[in-house]
Amino acid sequence: MSHALLPALIRLAHKAGDAIMQVYRGDFAVQRKQDYSPLTEADLVAHGVIAAGLQRLTPGVPLISEECELAPFLERRQWRQYWLVDPLDGTREFVKRNDEFSVNIALIDQGRPVLGVIHAPALGLSYYADGKAAYKQSGSGSAIRIHARTLDFGHITVAVSRSHLNNKVQAMLRNIAKRHGEPDMISMGSSLKICLVAEGRADVYPRLGLTSEWDTAAGQCVLECAGGQVVDRHGLALQYNGKDTILNPEFFARGATAHDWNQYME
Repeated sequence: MSHALLPALIRLAHKAGDAIMQVYRGDFAVQRKQDYSPLTEADLVAHGVIAAGLQRLTPGVPLISEECELAPFLERRQWRQYWLVDPLDGTREFVKRNDEFSVNIALIDQGRPVLGVIHAPALGLSYYADGKAAYKQSGSGSAIRIHARTLDFGHITVAVSRSHLNNKVQAMLRNIAKRHGEPDMISMGSSLKICLVAEGRADVYPRLGLTSEWDTAAGQCVLECAGGQVVDRHGLALQYNGKDTILNPEFFARGATAHDWNQYME
């Protein structure tokens, strides 16, 4: 089912991106959720577009979205398949107007992402994967297949969060520098950091702080189909909908080399 849905899912992500850009081009208010993360009209409008579109595409398949109430675990643990969505990943970047935000849509099957689309409307970029291969598309150009790169210890590139560069990540960067020389860094917002690893521009993206499952699912699908992995600090691939909380553990999005990045932690 997932492969056949991909073209319609890409169109839906673009439709949500268009709705986001309508808000982005004007003045908008910023509210705060209970966890003090930002919320804008664009988050809610994109959620509405995606929820309605998925209901038309796959009636009866449940939805978990950052912008709707989370079903109780006793209910959702019964789900074999469901959609996992962040309608506007990188709301902080949206508020800063730096263009580094995205629409994230993933299909989860038995705890694993099997279909993923990430669309960055302000940048005109899309990344997607069908469970077998990963692709990047710029504007109206042709999609190209992307691959994570093998690790060259003499030239390590680390993707880091533009808004969440904490002390743990800084310590990790120092320890990499001690062993292998100063790494290059690429700062980026939203799940586009995982895409940097998937397309071979970075070797690793360490996220050593809180994220939710809707932040990573689509990117994990893209990266895995490009030959990389998203693993926790024990080296295990991230799983979905396996516990009461929707929070992820700390993780590394790594390229084609299964290197133990946790060894650089203090």
